[in-house]
Parts: sequence; structure tokens; C-alpha cells
Amino acid sequence: MTESAAEAAPKSTRFLRPERVKEATLLAIIAVSVLVFAFLIEGYLSGRFFNRVTTSVVVVTLLAAAQALVIFSRNIDLSVGSIVGVAAYLTGDFLAATGQGPITAVLVAIVVGAVLGSVNGLLVAYGGVPAIIVTLGTLALFRTLLSIYSEGANVLAGDLPSWVLEFNNVTLFTIAGFQVRLVFLIAVFVVVGLQFALARLRWGRRIYAIGSNPSAAAQAGLPTASLVFWSFVGSGALAGLAGFMFLARAGTISATAGAGLELESVAAAVVGGVSILGGSGTMVGAFLGAVFIDTLKLSLVRVPEVSEFWRDAFLGILILAAVILDTVLRNRFNRRWSAEARKAMESTGPSAVGMARMAGGGGGTADA
Repeated sequence: MTESAAEAAPKSTRFLRPERVKEATLLAIIAVSVLVFAFLIEGYLSGRFFNRVTTSVVVVTLLAAAQALVIFSRNIDLSVGSIVGVAAYLTGDFLAATGQGPITAVLVAIVVGAVLGSVNGLLVAYGGVPAIIVTLGTLALFRTLLSIYSEGANVLAGDLPSWVLEFNNVTLFTIAGFQVRLVFLIAVFVVVGLQFALARLRWGRRIYAIGSNPSAAAQAGLPTASLVFWSFVGSGALAGLAGFMFLARAGTISATAGAGLELESVAAAVVGGVSILGGSGTMVGAFLGAVFIDTLKLSLVRVPEVSEFWRDAFLGILILAAVILDTVLRNRFNRRWSAEARKAMESTGPSAVGMARMAGGGGGTADA
């Protein structure tokens, strides 16, 4: 939807955007799911399970944010799982050798992830290779290089500084038995910071513009290659941070660490309302998608009637359902906005009608 149509539409209509509809729907689904599992599983609504979910969801949240960042620009990063593994292993190896503190460890993990992300960014933004091809290749490449580097050896929890194993359990405060841990708040602050940057900063709005219409963005003079490159660097940095969180949670890291997380990251992002076509979605939605995916995963483990095969298959079903819902909502809202824009502009004169007709053909960008 173009700016002229958006301005002509009533404020109440502009507020009711697809992203907000998806987020509200997902919140309702999460609430219903919790009630259903509370009925099926004894002791489900306990502080212990809450602590498990809020600790486990941290990695998926960071990866959903990483995935959303590149999907906004109409790309995808299937190498995030491998980046998590490489960052976790190299950071663990570094800590085992040096015994450094948490700030240094986090910086090492982020730098490792950013460097790997820059490889993807260079090939996609400046090499012109489709993102899905590049990141499928680097998914295997990064994992292979890690296997060669590790020579089959693991980073053992016993070799790490004691603070690493304690980091995941650092509790800032407790409310009625529900612990709010540091790692969870870090993930929330990252999401909030990115949400603000994408919604308020010029860089963020340009990312949405590229994803909404890459050709128009290039014709408007936006530095599309540079923005796409830095979105992949940012995605890699977030995956590197997730690698550190993975290390703190697991302790022992092998060369296969992080395998399969790319599917969860895509599922969390698209279920959270991030359009796979680019240019639409929010970081808050990606966060809600991560919460839903992780809650569902941990809950289904406690239902013996559901096999592991069906738990994995359900992620694929969620992705398909989210893409279908996104297409339906996008088409419906575009028709509604165009009709209301034409009606509003007809009262201002014939020239405005022509503008409204032009607006009707425009694609919609996200209201982050």
C-alpha cells in the first residue's frame, strides 16, 4: 500500500494492519494452547515449566530475529543453525583455553557470527546469487569446516569456566515461584531494540522498502546492496549471540551443535507474521512465534501419545499454514485499503481519484 492510499484511509483502518491481526491471533492461540496442555498435563502451570520455557526460548528468539531481519529484505538465511554451532564451539574452545569473562565471550561469539554472516551477505548482495542457494551452501560449508577444525573432539563442560554453566540460571527476580532470568531479558531487550530500530530509524524503513519492492527501491536510489549485506551481517551476529546462549545452556558442544535450528527459526518468524515475500512483519511477531514454537515443542514432549516424528512434521505444517494466512490477509487488506482510499479521494477531486487508482496497484509495507 502506497503512502497516498495510507493517508487517505481512516486512522482506525490504518491501525488494523495485517501484522497486528496476526500478532493478536497468535497471542490467542498461545493462550488456548496453554489451557489445553494444562488440562492434559499434570503440573503444567508450574514455575518449573515456566522457567524451562523462558530459558529454552532464548536461542529460538534470537534466531527468529536473525531470520526476520533478512526476510524483511526478501531474502532468507538457512545457515543460522550452522553459525550457532560454529560460534558456540569456537567460543567454548576460546573460553576453555583462556578462561575469559562473559563480556569477552559474548563479543567473540558475535564477531564469529558476523564474519560468517558477511560471507552470505557478500555472495547475495554483491555476487547476485539467490539467498536460498547461498545459505544452503554455507549451511553445509560452515558445518564441514567446523567438523574439520574440531577433529571429532567436543568442547567439554568441565573445561569451561564455572560462570558459563551458571550463566543460564542467573535469576534477576522471582514472582510467585516464576523466575525471570537474565538470558530471557537479554533476548527481550534485543527484540525491543531491533523493533525500535526497524520502525523508527531510516535504516529500518529502507529494509522494509527493499523487501516490499526491490526494483522500486533501487530506482529510488536506495543503497540496496549495502542494506542487504548488512542485514546478513546482523543476522550472523544474532546467530553468534544465540551460539553463546546455546553454549551456556548445553555446556558440552559437538560439531553437530545447532543442527536443525534453521527450520525452527523460519517457523518462528513466519508463524509470527513475518511475510516470506518480504517487506512485512515485526520483531515482536517473530518473538511471539518463537514463544509459541518453543512452548509447543516442550509441551508435546510431555504428551507420550505424540511421537517425535509428528512433532517435527508439525513445524512444517505451521510454516505452510502461516504462509497461506499471510497471503489471504495481504490480499484482503490490500483490496480493503484500495477501496477505502478511492472512496476517500473521490471527495477531493478527479485528480485524487487517479492517484487512488495508482495506489490500488501498490504492495504493502509493514507497520513495524
